[in-house]
Amino acid sequence: MSAPHTHSTEVHHPHDPVEDVVAIIPLVLPLVGAALMFLLAFIAIYMA
Repeated sequence: MSAPHTHSTEVHHPHDPVEDVVAIIPLVLPLVGAALMFLLAFIAIYMA
């Protein structure tokens, strides 16, 4: 008889969706900022 592995070095963590979002923030943030600046400049020119 063998005992089950209770002291395993592999720890199974649940999947965290926040980690997926954090990985793409450096790409999304400048794109959203550029789109926001373009829209604000377009509104400013249109109102003038």
